[in-house]
Amino acid sequence: MLGRVLNGFYQYQAAPGNWKSLKRFRQRIRTYWQHVLRRGSQMGRASEGRMTQLADRWLPQPRLVHPYPELRFTATHLR
Repeated sequence: MLGRVLNGFYQYQAAPGNWKSLKRFRQRIRTYWQHVLRRGSQMGRASEGRMTQLADRWLPQPRLVHPYPELRFTATHLR
């Protein structure tokens, strides 16, 4: 489910110049996920290495979806 949330966020917000925000959002999702797992004692005290492995497996990396505005304009308005 968290992977789908991230993909939806990337689809909406992934514009050039927004890279830092995308990475920060993924990191916060990972932190909240770790907090919830620890609270429910599903993982006990998960190490940072283990959480990194889980995040790399289940949380997609940010990727830019929308091109620069100049490229978008030339693709739709050929002159």
